[in-house]
Amino acid sequence: MINYTKEEIKKICKEENIKYIRLQFTDMLGTLKNVEIPVSGLDDALANNIMFDGSSIEGFVRTVEADMYLVPDLSTFIISSWEDTTYGKVAQFICDVYSVDENGNKTPFEGDPRTILKRNLEELHKLGYTNFNLGVEPEFFLFKLNKNNGEPTLDYNDNGGYFDAAPIDAAEDCRRDIVLELQKIGFTVEAAHHEVSPGQHEIDFKFDNALETCDKVQIFKLVVKNIAKRHGLHATFMPKPIKGINGSGMHCNCSLTDKTGNNIFYDPNSKYGLSDVCLRWIDGILAHAKGFCLITNPIVNSYKRVVPGYEAPCYISWSAANRSTMIRIPATRGKGTRTEVRSVDCAANPYLAASVLLASGIDGIKGNCPVVPEMHANLFEMDNDERKSKGITSLPENLKEAIIAFKKDDIIKDAIGAHITNKLVKAKNLEWDEFRTTVTMWEVNKYLTKY
Repeated sequence: MINYTKEEIKKICKEENIKYIRLQFTDMLGTLKNVEIPVSGLDDALANNIMFDGSSIEGFVRTVEADMYLVPDLSTFIISSWEDTTYGKVAQFICDVYSVDENGNKTPFEGDPRTILKRNLEELHKLGYTNFNLGVEPEFFLFKLNKNNGEPTLDYNDNGGYFDAAPIDAAEDCRRDIVLELQKIGFTVEAAHHEVSPGQHEIDFKFDNALETCDKVQIFKLVVKNIAKRHGLHATFMPKPIKGINGSGMHCNCSLTDKTGNNIFYDPNSKYGLSDVCLRWIDGILAHAKGFCLITNPIVNSYKRVVPGYEAPCYISWSAANRSTMIRIPATRGKGTRTEVRSVDCAANPYLAASVLLASGIDGIKGNCPVVPEMHANLFEMDNDERKSKGITSLPENLKEAIIAFKKDDIIKDAIGAHITNKLVKAKNLEWDEFRTTVTMWEVNKYLTKY
């Protein structure tokens, strides 16, 4: 991201024939929203004077508190190169959300996910660390669109597998176009490839500080969906759209740096090159894994992915290499030393997910969490009694269990704040109730003629 000034942005808009501005923000559930203005309203936007109705946004405010303001982060300004430019180009900002206090002053809104992450980053800075670096590995499926009505289907666009090439990988052109669009707007794309399941893909971009990475996740999803549609495909980040195959995750690679840029997780004189801080960080992540699942795996469908047999981790453990564990330590050392949290999926609100990972890790660094030994064995090959004998417990098996675990974890609730805690629990209880009272086709097929 570039630290633009207001004058630089206005100059770019004039030179690039920008006609339309999108002011984007994220709701509680991780959905990207926007208020659109013609470029003639740019001065008002840069003066933080664009209002919207917060009572219409999931997890925000009541009707009597509706007026909210969008405060653009100037460093997030980009030209939306993938949008139609027939009448002029489109640009966008990612914004923080402000509310108005009783004295009429604009203040950061406590329920804004981006503001929540900033608050958690301040807690990290108090410990003397400069950056929480975050790199994500988002996976997604590409399905065909119905030729008659344009609606998404569950028909794969190919039957490819891990690292397959064209023509087996039928979406190579689509994936390349996504990468090229991402590069136009400043992403450093490190790899793009077909994933394990038919129609499944992964595009990895370079890690950054957590705030910028979360901003990029939101833009990434927007670009992927738009370019896929241009190719006659529907892109979905739903964790498990098809039974019997691997689901889609968003592995989160985490590290901390000090004021001089040194990776705090690296210690060349220790086993595996991992510092004590890193090991305590791992302890914290694992100690709060059940509590933060409601954030990192936030929907009913998330728990169809984290089951044995499909590579997604479901057991709370760590290893320097073992891919059956929830946390893996990639082989790179030095500046690249990091912990890979493999349970997170793309349905997660990235700002809230980063917040709870950070809060969990900090709690571990402070020495408040039990030490967890490394797990060398393949956990998928053990039975329940073997895992229990080694002290290995499982992630929640469904959304209801995740809600219960979340409500018991004060560190996680503090990380996202009372406002989101209350709104989220209410919304997720409603989601679970809707799911558990729904009669599925599986039940009809299984029982209709039997009973």
